[in-house]
Amino acid sequence: MSSRTKRMKKTSWGARERAGMSFLIVIAFFAVFGLIILTEVLMIDDRGRAGSIIVRHGSNGGRFGESVPDYDDVKDDYLDDTGIFVRETKYGGAAVKNILKNQKDLKNSIGISVLTDSAEPRNPPVVPWGQMLPSKIEQTLPRFPADMKPTDGSWEIVNGTRYKFFVFSAFYDRRDGKLVRVIGATKTRGPEKVWCRFWYQTGVNSTKYRSASVMARVKIIRENWNLKYSACFILCPIRGPYPEIPHAVSVVSKIRAAPGNVLMLRNTDNDPDFTNRTFSNIPNSIGVCVKPLHFNYDQALYLLEFLELNNLLGVSHFTFYNHTIGPKASCVLQHYVNGDLPQHIVPYEDASPAKARNSSTVDTTDASYHMPTKYNEDNTAQLKPKITVNILPWNLRMRSQKEIRTEGLFASLNDCLYRSMYRYSHVALIDLDEFIIPHHNDTLIDLITWLSKRINNRNTGAYSFQNAFFYLQFADDEHMYTASDRQAHLRAALTTQRKTRRRSKLHPQKQRSKYICKPEAVIEAGNHFVWEFCPGRGSLNVPADAAILHHYRVCEFGGDDCIKTPSVVDRTAHRYSNRLLDRVGTVYNYLKDVCSLPDVPRAPTKPPPTRKKELKIRIPLKPENDKKTAETTKPHPNGISNGAITQQSATVPIEVILKTR
Repeated sequence: MSSRTKRMKKTSWGARERAGMSFLIVIAFFAVFGLIILTEVLMIDDRGRAGSIIVRHGSNGGRFGESVPDYDDVKDDYLDDTGIFVRETKYGGAAVKNILKNQKDLKNSIGISVLTDSAEPRNPPVVPWGQMLPSKIEQTLPRFPADMKPTDGSWEIVNGTRYKFFVFSAFYDRRDGKLVRVIGATKTRGPEKVWCRFWYQTGVNSTKYRSASVMARVKIIRENWNLKYSACFILCPIRGPYPEIPHAVSVVSKIRAAPGNVLMLRNTDNDPDFTNRTFSNIPNSIGVCVKPLHFNYDQALYLLEFLELNNLLGVSHFTFYNHTIGPKASCVLQHYVNGDLPQHIVPYEDASPAKARNSSTVDTTDASYHMPTKYNEDNTAQLKPKITVNILPWNLRMRSQKEIRTEGLFASLNDCLYRSMYRYSHVALIDLDEFIIPHHNDTLIDLITWLSKRINNRNTGAYSFQNAFFYLQFADDEHMYTASDRQAHLRAALTTQRKTRRRSKLHPQKQRSKYICKPEAVIEAGNHFVWEFCPGRGSLNVPADAAILHHYRVCEFGGDDCIKTPSVVDRTAHRYSNRLLDRVGTVYNYLKDVCSLPDVPRAPTKPPPTRKKELKIRIPLKPENDKKTAETTKPHPNGISNGAITQQSATVPIEVILKTR
């Protein structure tokens, strides 16, 4: 056999061997992959049964497995007395009574293990979510804490938990059944089990309360960046024996422990102005929700611009959450809260000295603002529309961006959503540096009405607007340097009038977008879009030619590279210039001395010079060749040789400055 034939047989055998090995590797890969999938399916199935059918509760919540939030089943949030507890039919009201009866003589009965702070039993009793405690057991629980006053809109602690657990506010949700929804913040993964204790007044203006307790469900609010803590809902269905709406609610981790919080239940059914309101009969009105103000925010003039421009756009109410706010901005907001503002709008003039009222008297001899009667002599005064402002403290004891995202802003957004429900037909969830500006309409209500005539929005629960960046690094509008009107200084100081260049490309929907929603149609609000609607509701993407979101901010990634992006000039906000300047100027002069506001800076008369970068290079001069050196050593007319001087100067470095744009 020739050597060539031997090589061919050897090569053929090697190829078959490699093919066989490859086949075995493929089979092994699929076997391992299949095993992983099977394991995951079994683990998910076990967790689903443990988390959705029953809730085990011991002295240390969260020890018996994670409570996996079910975001897809909207009906789970709305429960009544007619048996929507489909998954818990075999754990009904009789189940708890049977457990109590069977375990009555045991050392680790429910009276010791679940209802006391002692060590947890080996086999803790099964307590379904939403199950009320029997009245006999309820009578043995701690009474209403007489030394605690019910709160609304402040962070309170839940005692006895292993991890941080706070609650902020409580709302009665009557959209589908009877449900108490508490806004809180707790551990993102595996939140601890808690109870809701309802407090009922025994009489009108009575200080005595009876109670009813129910196992609650903790539902984590999405968009938490996988941080340790997150905003959450605590869902507490109202069932017998007291089906009426409670006066207050406490969230407790150990049912036998004294409550560490008492939240006033916000209930529109008890308010005659809002009772029986639905989508169809709420007057057209818009509220604005602003996320927590932080970093010692103290830009009083911009705050006035935000309030007054949004009021021109049809907004009548603002809800702020005060994390850290400076004294000037705080003073301005407090005057809006108290309604201590001028009743009429006076035309603003830069030339007039800025004087405000002094206590209860007004010096009309030297003040740019004076309280008119119905109209001024020139018939220019207008009645100022009323703006209502609500400020809630925001002292959440969690580290922002390390433990919870951005001061727990999703708790504030959803608190404002439910706080506005049945009071305003629409709510805009925007930041202080954002304005929703319509292109064909004067106000946002006009825009929504205009859209309804062109698009079938019967099922619309929210209107989403694309984001446009008006970078503050862009050059100011050229009109700021040529204007010679009486309001030139104030106009140049207002961001929406000064910054008119924006990035050409808009962000797609759900990326940096903001929205206006109907509160009754939303279950869970997000920052840029609605996470969860009521059944049958959805979001409408507003065309960019109808309205966009004006977002005034610095480059989002730092530096100044953002100004290199393609841009266009957009002066849509200038449609409100005259009315905005008069309103801001009137209020600013009115509050200038009271709030220690600075003078409005003077407008620039010419654009700032283009910044130039200077590149400095030090170039040493090398000694020249002998011929040139000889030439430099020629006798001086006065007989003095300058050779030494020339050689000295030849070694001195010369600095060259190159200027580039």
